[in-house]
Amino acid sequence: MKTENQMIDLVKSLGVLPLFYHQDPNVCVEVVKALYQAGVRCVEFTNRGAAALENFKMILENRKQYYPDLLLAIGTIHTQKEAQAYIDAGADFLISPFFDQAVADTAYLHKKLWIPGCMTPSEIHTAETAGCELVKLFPGNVLGPGFVSAIKPLFPNLHFLVTGGVDTSKENLEAWFKAGVIGVGMGSKLITKQLMDSNNYDFIEKETSKLLTLIKSIK
Repeated sequence: MKTENQMIDLVKSLGVLPLFYHQDPNVCVEVVKALYQAGVRCVEFTNRGAAALENFKMILENRKQYYPDLLLAIGTIHTQKEAQAYIDAGADFLISPFFDQAVADTAYLHKKLWIPGCMTPSEIHTAETAGCELVKLFPGNVLGPGFVSAIKPLFPNLHFLVTGGVDTSKENLEAWFKAGVIGVGMGSKLITKQLMDSNNYDFIEKETSKLLTLIKSIK
């Protein structure tokens, strides 16, 4: 089992955390397969639908058989109950759109990495005080790279991941990495609903592979 620092290092080395949700478990399994074949070793599945927990369990079972080195995160965790359910299922780490003390306590109790979403210096300070080492800046399209540059000196011991407002263009990615993030969370700009609904997994794989190459050249 990887430590929290090893998980953070993996996100940093990849530079991107792909994230998605789909109601069809077979589509979920195929998307993860495409991402893995492209070179991704850490995927966030989002808790955004009625089938999320059962589909996540299927992804975990598939991971055991085919991708034992793949880290699977669960995103959009709102409550302690949700956190506990996904920890019990086998999630490697948890991600939330905001800071929640009950979720923080649950993750700490089970020695699980938890990445809270923050938007203000006060929220970031609260997360750091709670022991978080990696914070998700969200929504990125509202905050912008300038915000990252401004707060980095205030939190020299924290790592930042940005989600929302990130696209696959070189200009956009360069701006975020130059500002100081260790990685970008990328959902619909990379894994669109249309691609999933049309089972176009080859395209997802190709675009993801190109993205990883681009990020590597930028970093």
